[in-house]
Amino acid sequence: MTKKLVQHGNSAALIIDKPILELLNLDMDTPLEITTDGRSIVISPATSHSEAEFMASLEKINSRFSTTLERLAK
Repeated sequence: MTKKLVQHGNSAALIIDKPILELLNLDMDTPLEITTDGRSIVISPATSHSEAEFMASLEKINSRFSTTLERLAK
């Protein structure tokens, strides 16, 4: 699919067609993260920092208390 940017005030906008939004489960309220490697643009749903912090904490707890957690699971 080839798209062109459209003028939106003083900015450029990229229109994302409804079937693509539905396929990716995105809506107008979905926060998006935009990154680039200097050549390509990558647009993806934003990951909340709280989720990343939760996963880091979970990994820390699992590594620190793995033996205890294994015994509790039995």
